[in-house]
Amino acid sequence: MSEPLPSDPCTLYVCTTCRDAADPAEGPRAGARLHDALAQALAARPGLPVRIEPVECLSVCKRPCTVAVASPGRWTYVYGDLDPAISADVILDGIGLYAGTPDGIVPWRERPQEFRKGVVARIPPAPVTA
Repeated sequence: MSEPLPSDPCTLYVCTTCRDAADPAEGPRAGARLHDALAQALAARPGLPVRIEPVECLSVCKRPCTVAVASPGRWTYVYGDLDPAISADVILDGIGLYAGTPDGIVPWRERPQEFRKGVVARIPPAPVTA
């Protein structure tokens, strides 16, 4: 398998079932609000090589709101503790940096503060099988 190009698209998975402690029993959960904010922010950034996918659960319930970024041949990252009201642009900035690398590894100091503080997991690329 060839190494991904910096322009290859990546997928941003957004846990839509994440619940904030302040969420009302009825109404959209924090994760769904984050997904909506990200979709709106992405629409304002044509050309950013990212696809946003809602997912039912990322199993990081103690650190809502949670997203994961993945791309073939790159490391996958899971980030938590994101604020649905203000994090969309920061997340997309970080994903833009991720998309600009061949392996998904953005130097620590270049990552947005929310990614440095909120990293939950870093998962190696899946091996290529013949």
